[in-house]
This record gives sequence, C-alpha cells and structure tokens, in this order.
Amino acid sequence: MTLTSLHFLIVCPLVALAGFVDSIAGGGGLISLPAYLISGLPVHACIATNKLSSSMGTTVATVSYARSGFIDWRLALPCSAAALAGAALGANIALLISDAVFRAIMLAVLPLTALYVLRRKHLFDEDAREALPFARMALLAVAIAFALGLYDGFYGPGTGTFLILLLTRFARLNLQRANGITKVINLSSNVASLAVYLLSGQVLLALGLCAGAFSILGNFLGSRCFTSKGSSIARPVILLVLTVFFLRTVLEFAGIL
Repeated sequence: MTLTSLHFLIVCPLVALAGFVDSIAGGGGLISLPAYLISGLPVHACIATNKLSSSMGTTVATVSYARSGFIDWRLALPCSAAALAGAALGANIALLISDAVFRAIMLAVLPLTALYVLRRKHLFDEDAREALPFARMALLAVAIAFALGLYDGFYGPGTGTFLILLLTRFARLNLQRANGITKVINLSSNVASLAVYLLSGQVLLALGLCAGAFSILGNFLGSRCFTSKGSSIARPVILLVLTVFFLRTVLEFAGIL
C-alpha cells in the first residue's frame, strides 16, 4: 500500500512516547498501536508494523536493564523460550481472527486490570510477602510468560503492564526484577510474532523502521528514568496507561471513537 508523509507524522512521535512509557511500566502498545490505527492503516498491517518498531525499541530497553543488573538470566532464559512459543502461536491465531474480536478483548480485559491496580495501594511493596522458592517462582514465571506471549502475538497492547502485575503478584518478584524479566519476555514475543507477520507480508517496512528509530529513543530515555526513580515512577505511569486505555475502550464501546 502507498504510505504518505501524514502516516509518518502521526505514527513516529506517538511511538516515541510509547517507547518511553513501555520501558518504565509496560503498556506502550496502548499508545503505539492506536497511533498506527489513527493513521488509517488496515488493522493487521498496524499490528504487524507495530511489532517491528516495538522490537527495535524493546531491544534497547532490554540492553539497558541488563547493564543495570535488573535481569536474572536464570529466570529470563526459560521465560524467553516460553514467550517465543506462545507468541508464535498467538500470531498465527491472529491472522485468522476478525477485527471485532480484538475490540472485544480490550473491552473484557482492561476494566478488570484497572480495578485490580486501583484497589491495591501497595502494588509494589517488596517487603509485603516472602519470596517463593526459586523452582516454584520459575514455574509460575514461565507459565505467565507463555500466556502473555500468546496474548502479545495475538494482539499485544498492555502486555508489558500485565507482565509486571502478574510477575509481582503471583511469582512475587520485586519491581526491578519483574521489569527486567518483562523486557526479555516482551522482546522474545515481539521477535517471534514479527517473524510470522514478515512471512505473511503484513509488515510495512519503511514505516516500521522509521518508527522503530523513534521507539529506540523513547525506550532509551524511559529506561534511564526508571533506573534512577524505580517504583516511584512506575506505579503512576501504570495507572495513567490503564486509565487512558480504559477511557478509550469505553468511548469505543459507546461508538464515539
């Protein structure tokens, strides 16, 4: 399809913002995917091209977190493998599903997630509970990685946020460790699903590569911000992302958007 300068002007700045948010608290897809959709591109092309730009930005964030010592590779590697399998399966399913299903998923998932975050005042209190034995923690983390990898390949928005919430809640990882593992899982699922979309011819390479450069910038700035401020900035950003997504979902349901 023919791309115009307007596509780039709409998508690229919003993808940079998405990269900044995603590197801190996940959920960058809640900004980047709507940016592609607003530009008027077909839904499957939006999802596929978003995977390319997101993969580029997430790579930078992952390297930054690794250098800061936030990634436990004993846990990250099996989670990465599980995410790869889940995302490949999810991406293949996505190619068979109509756009209406994607809208229904947002309507069902977001209000429940927003309510969970709003009700937990000490969402990232690292001293609230004892850490799990490593084997049990790893099993739970791998299961979460597969399930969210499947979701990421299938649709994607909010994956990073959901991973952080689930890893801190059920695997009992602290915020820094959960965020580091989340970056590895996100990168793995993005690469797996991107491969499927590339083979299917859905990726708009020129737009994806340009937006990817902006995603790299946003992820670099966001990961630097998280390294210095940690949970003090993660919680409000997560709440902001979920609130915006919730309001957007309600407006779509009401037929306003």
